[in-house]
Amino acid sequence: MIGAVAFGTASLIAAYANSAETLIAARAVLGIGGATLMPSTMALIRTMFTAPGQRAKAIGMWSGVMTAGIALGSVMSGVLVEYFWWGSVFLVNLPAMVLLLVLGPLLLPESKAASPGRFDWLSVPLSMAAVLPVVYGLKEIPSEGWNVRYVVSITVGLLFAVLFVHRQRTTASPMISPALFRGRGFGPSVALNLISSFAMMGSAYFTTQYLQSVLGKSALEAALWALLPSLPIGAAAPIATSLVQKGVDRAHVTAGFAIGAVGYALLAFTGTDSMALVLTACGVLAVGVVTVISQITDLAMSSAPLERAGSASSLMETGAEFGGALGMAALGSIGTAVYRHEIPDAAPDAARETLGGALAVADRFPGLATAAREAFTSGMQGAAIAGAVLLVGAAGLAALTLRGVEVRQEAPEPEPEKSLA
Repeated sequence: MIGAVAFGTASLIAAYANSAETLIAARAVLGIGGATLMPSTMALIRTMFTAPGQRAKAIGMWSGVMTAGIALGSVMSGVLVEYFWWGSVFLVNLPAMVLLLVLGPLLLPESKAASPGRFDWLSVPLSMAAVLPVVYGLKEIPSEGWNVRYVVSITVGLLFAVLFVHRQRTTASPMISPALFRGRGFGPSVALNLISSFAMMGSAYFTTQYLQSVLGKSALEAALWALLPSLPIGAAAPIATSLVQKGVDRAHVTAGFAIGAVGYALLAFTGTDSMALVLTACGVLAVGVVTVISQITDLAMSSAPLERAGSASSLMETGAEFGGALGMAALGSIGTAVYRHEIPDAAPDAARETLGGALAVADRFPGLATAAREAFTSGMQGAAIAGAVLLVGAAGLAALTLRGVEVRQEAPEPEPEKSLA
């Protein structure tokens, strides 16, 4: 409930922000509010549905609703930006948060750990000190080269990561309990979930720009075309759910990553006028990712102790967010590096930075728009090749780490009540 209040309030502030600093601050609070909401929903599923079959259905529905929300959100945002001002995209959060605040206390059960322990405040800055320098370094190296500053940044982040892990293993009340990783399936699930988000967000970084800046679609048109890849997701989600109900199988996870790799491979063959191929590639990639996530989410939540469901779901969500950030940073930087290599040397500085910068000054430089679009497409192809290689490696990792791992059977399926008549 506190997270919903924070999310709604920050949405209102962001909608009417009059400076970049205010908007950034509001977005930070949105992130904090969202970080309390999503893990809580998954933790509730874990505590409410202890029978594996019921939990699998619930997680499948949860994944489907989340996917539909993402698709609907992009279209709604396109409509709002087309007909209203940019801040309106934040106001649509308010009705949902009000609904949650009204119905949540009536419908949602309370679930708490018997001895949650004290909050580990020191682990928060340690985790940020580990993550931010690594993301910064990974973002800059592909486009700027092996500068000592970026190497040092990554090294410093890794050192803080070592300190963070050491504290989690030694403090009395760790932010991430080592007990979570005693289940064989939990650690691999977190890692594979991170890779899945890496792949999904890394592709979205390019495809949205491709539809708008390369093909020249408006925000609304791009959002509507982006709905097409959700159709195969809608078909794949029930299948993935039924597979989870039969038990988590490393073959299914491996196949999901292989399907995602095919999606990236298709993206590597796109040109400057290949909308059908781009949308097909996105659909294939999404089907693979949905298959993986449905499997490993159920595996992770069943591997974690019931009393640590909140911690487990939070860690899965954090891994997904971190993976998404890494995907945009790493694949985006690869694309930027290729773009800068392919753009003509005579192009102005603004054009050498981004495709948007090139299109902004293209009317003064004949042929620049075409060259910039071709350079961006080449960058997308290079990033797609890297994504395909990553997912092939993830398929091998899944086959190796999930060997012999099975969903724990905590409770039998409830039997239908028999009539006394």
